[in-house]
Amino acid sequence: MKDIKGVFRNLESKLRQSSWFDDEWEIYNRGPYLQLYKVDWHNDNQGGVHFETYIEAPQIKQKEFPICMHAEEDCPSQQTFVRNFLEIEGDRIRSWKGYQTVGKGYSICQRTLPLNFKNLESRLLEEFNRLRQLESGIDEVLRSL
Repeated sequence: MKDIKGVFRNLESKLRQSSWFDDEWEIYNRGPYLQLYKVDWHNDNQGGVHFETYIEAPQIKQKEFPICMHAEEDCPSQQTFVRNFLEIEGDRIRSWKGYQTVGKGYSICQRTLPLNFKNLESRLLEEFNRLRQLESGIDEVLRSL
């Protein structure tokens, strides 16, 4: 079994080295669980708007894991945010291979990936780079609330 925490440490390093990563971006990494978000997305306690993935015991057993976007309880006007955000970005998300929009509770969108350790860091980096394209839509909706 590959070292998941090592994969996530390397992913964090690659994200921080990305050309778009600057002082506005934050990473919360607790081993087999990682969130990527901007400082003004109300995610100080990991309960705001963020992109997330995790590979814990249930995902290892199922041999698949999620990569998703959440707007949790610290997101201002959470349900309004989710609705307005999906109005702006829903078509783009649905055009991405494997992504589904959810729009219920705190879940905005998700893709489930097969757990294959070959090129895992690169695949995760690719997915976070894709989700990061939603940055301007997130900022726009948060400003409007």
